[in-house]
Amino acid sequence: MGLLLAGAMAVQQSWTPASTSPDRSGSCCSPPCSPWSCAPWCVVVFACHTVDDAAVLDAAIEARRDGLDVLLLPWLSELVHDHSGVERLRSIPLLRLPADPMNRLSWRLERLADIVVSASALVLTSPLLLAVAVAVLVESGRPVIFRQERIGLGNKPFTVLKFRSMRPVDEREQQTQWSIASDSRVGPVGRFIRRTSFDELPQLWNILRGDMSLVGPRPERPSFVERFATEHERHTARHRVPVGLTGLAQISGLRGDTSIADRVRHDNYYIANWSLWLDAQIVVRTARELVRRGRH
Repeated sequence: MGLLLAGAMAVQQSWTPASTSPDRSGSCCSPPCSPWSCAPWCVVVFACHTVDDAAVLDAAIEARRDGLDVLLLPWLSELVHDHSGVERLRSIPLLRLPADPMNRLSWRLERLADIVVSASALVLTSPLLLAVAVAVLVESGRPVIFRQERIGLGNKPFTVLKFRSMRPVDEREQQTQWSIASDSRVGPVGRFIRRTSFDELPQLWNILRGDMSLVGPRPERPSFVERFATEHERHTARHRVPVGLTGLAQISGLRGDTSIADRVRHDNYYIANWSLWLDAQIVVRTARELVRRGRH
């Protein structure tokens, strides 16, 4: 059992502090190069404080996504006291990161909940769906459903469904216009279904299909994903879980023309702290917000 030093240290899951020894094949703090990609038996320890924090964080996210155990050497480690999340290697404290959400058994329950809730909601809201469809048809004609390419889990594209609140001039406008909240082409029906989020009800079908989840980061269009990935650190990391109909960023007021950097921080916080209980809280807060908007 040895340590592979390549910007991270990798040791067998059955390691004991007294039996570890350095592997001469690498040197600590070289650029992270995912040495664990072909070693599913590894525990990965990030202990290189001379490497840029962003590079270490990206490598840790990748390792967790690959299903590996990840341990971090904290700053000011001499002041860290023992608790449930701390392990020690020859008296050195290491913080264990929880498993990536999609590698947990509870994530299967998440998917089951998505199927049950979306299928039930489609049945229960069918009269409302019909009423909205007729209202859109009367106001602006066909098509009633607006289809648009968005980016989901693993940066893969899918077609999102929404009730159409206005008619774009052409395909380019559809893919590149950021917000239509103040567009004069949005009629009374369009404004109402946007304010109440009724325009997003067809996305229940996306959830049932598996394109989306009830809770997750907001899906964006390909052009904006490409742009934001270069402007905001770890924007791409948002796509390590399915996108959602609602999410932590949305219920925190980050909708429409708001800070992308703040959205990224909220989305990555949500992923790092994911649990079924957190999802339940977000769904309840979303329902309260929808009721509040309906009254106003």
